[in-house]
Amino acid sequence: MPSHFYIKENDTRPAIIANLTDANDAAVNLTGATVKFNMRVEPAGATKVSAGATIEDAEAGQVSYSWIEANTDTADDYEAEFEVSFAGGGVQTFPGRNWIAVHVVDDIA
Repeated sequence: MPSHFYIKENDTRPAIIANLTDANDAAVNLTGATVKFNMRVEPAGATKVSAGATIEDAEAGQVSYSWIEANTDTADDYEAEFEVSFAGGGVQTFPGRNWIAVHVVDDIA
């Protein structure tokens, strides 16, 4: 999972991709789960994004979030996480200790 992610203001690519792992660094099996991507202004500010993420490889715990322009229209520093709702019940947020630092860098033009 990236600890930092950089994207330019108003860009929608690349997607943010993460491999979700447990405390033993083993891949979290996401079969049947749903995943949300949440992002807020750092520190603990207003929520900028709360939207569905894509499970790329359920057994490997790989997820992604594809940006829309409204997500990156304001240059700032953000805290992000992936929230998993498991098929058998229960919710777990990744990363568990901190957040992914997302930096939306201002555009020249």
